[in-house]
Amino acid sequence: MSNVSPSGPPMAASPLTRAVLEIDEYASGLGWDQPARLFALVDTARLRSQEPGLASQLGLGSGEGVAPLTPIEQDEIPAGRPLDEFLGTIAWPDSVAGCAMTVERLMLPPSAEASVPDGLDEAGLAKWVAAHPDRQEVRMTVAVLRDGARESALRLREKDSPTEVLTGADLVPGLAEALAATFA
Repeated sequence: MSNVSPSGPPMAASPLTRAVLEIDEYASGLGWDQPARLFALVDTARLRSQEPGLASQLGLGSGEGVAPLTPIEQDEIPAGRPLDEFLGTIAWPDSVAGCAMTVERLMLPPSAEASVPDGLDEAGLAKWVAAHPDRQEVRMTVAVLRDGARESALRLREKDSPTEVLTGADLVPGLAEALAATFA
């Protein structure tokens, strides 16, 4: 059975899981080879009461199917700037309940770790991974809330289907930590 229905995430999922899957679905619609994207997560009810014009523009009516958290994409992340450095410059206003990011990366299976050549710098390692026959392209969507809650979704390029999205709180701990630090 699929963990994502054609009309979106299951209603029983936590608000944060629903937001992560909504962002993953949005990113999937944009295709692969995309830059990293940053999203503010706002409380939908608060947005509707405090910013009714924006809520209407975003299509957030008062229907039952409206998700508790609304992702709002932020300005483009500067190209060529390391993500951790960029995230260190962010301070969210109190109206933002959490944030999320989508990032595409190349990954290797754990079995490939033993064959990594010694002495590679970061650029050399990236080049080696990109040329490895067992590499996998993955899109990671990671979200955190101010209260510390975390959620992630991983989608492999070779299994690019809503039924093949892996979710879990601790799938990408480094990015989750970096996102959480934007609320410190």
